[in-house]
Order: sequence, then C-alpha cells, then structure tokens
Amino acid sequence: MNAAKLAELEPTQNIVKLCQWEDTEAEADEMWSFVESKAQQRWLWHAIDHASGTVLAYVLASHQDEAFIQLKILLEPFGIMQFYTDGWGAYERHLDPTLHTVGKRNTQKIERKHLTLRTRIKRLTRKTICFSKSVVMHDIVIGLFLNRYEFGLPI
Repeated sequence: MNAAKLAELEPTQNIVKLCQWEDTEAEADEMWSFVESKAQQRWLWHAIDHASGTVLAYVLASHQDEAFIQLKILLEPFGIMQFYTDGWGAYERHLDPTLHTVGKRNTQKIERKHLTLRTRIKRLTRKTICFSKSVVMHDIVIGLFLNRYEFGLPI
C-alpha cells in the first residue's frame, strides 16, 4: 500500500473522503508473469490513482478472485468510489456495477505502467530468458522494485 499517499490525508479528511462518492477514481488491472515455467503463473494485481498515475497498492498472487479481494481490502483506506478495469470476471463479481466502468478508454495509464514495468523488470516480459526459479524470489524482486520506485521506500 502507498503509505505516503495515504499519509497526505489527515484523519478527518480520510473520513470526509469516504463520504465523497464522486471524487476518488482508480484504475485496476492484473499483469501476467511466471515462475520457472509458464505452467506456474504468477500475477501482479495493482491499482493506480486515475488522476495522477500513482500506484496505490499491489498484490502478487494467482489469477483468482481472492487476489482481487486482497487488493480491494488494501484500497479501502483510499476511499475509491470509481474503478476503471478491463472485463476480467473478478472485477465484475466483486465491484458494485454503479462504481465500476469496463473499457480501455479509462485504463490507458495502468496499461502504460505495465509497459514500463515490463521494460524495467525482465521477469515480467513474456518472452525472456530471465525468470525466477521460486515464487519467493519472484515476489521479492518485483516487490522491492515497486516499493523503491513507486513508493519511494529505501531498500
């Protein structure tokens, strides 16, 4: 979770933000990668602020509904009231239809973020000779990168 972005909100603002249904928007998407072989898939689920492109939170997990539920729990303190996603079923099953918009028009920033991540982290590239041999190392490498470059945390 992006603690710096969350810290910008004062506790009273946080309560007010949860009541303002129209102002907080996020793009959410998942990105495929693999560990050792393409049969062992690993997915990066993350959400960015629609206005600024700042990463709000991420989860490294399988391509199951539980992963999106974990991401949604991490996003609750931000008071997001509008989600922009692709048509993956987990979003449609776990988001209120009035707060969810499906389509490519509003997910351009997160798709661009995917391209940047694939360029910088070769483990996320579809056709590569650089891959992880264990889930732990895969998650550590991607987690360290995101924590350093997106959240500004020291390594």
